[in-house]
Amino acid sequence: MVWVALISIESTDLLSSDHTGAFLYKLVTALFGQVNLHSFMIFHFYLRKAGHVTGYGILSLLLLRGWRYTLDPARAWLGRIALLAWLGTVFVATLDEWHQSYIPSRTGTWRDVVLDSVAGLVFLLFAYALIRRSDPAANPA
Repeated sequence: MVWVALISIESTDLLSSDHTGAFLYKLVTALFGQVNLHSFMIFHFYLRKAGHVTGYGILSLLLLRGWRYTLDPARAWLGRIALLAWLGTVFVATLDEWHQSYIPSRTGTWRDVVLDSVAGLVFLLFAYALIRRSDPAANPA
């Protein structure tokens, strides 16, 4: 719930692209001197998308851990629990973009829902492979 609250805070006007861009541009120019604005804007765009990937990847792992230990103490249904974690990630991503569509300084797009959902899926696939490999309880005979 704390991670979802953090995602919700990040979706406000306070952390919109305009605000984070202005702050980061001042920081980068203070550290490195004058920076090409166009290059910075490209960097800022990809940095924000990396934030999506990281944030929703972590959300999917937190949901996996929570659902796994809550719904499956015997740890036998790893695939189903991973699917539930992914669906939770998709749900939060959808609500987040819907919320952003009502904030004038933000844009809620289906592309970000896809990015967030794919990020969650990739993180879950890695976690699934690692758990299956290292946890005998996740490999029912």
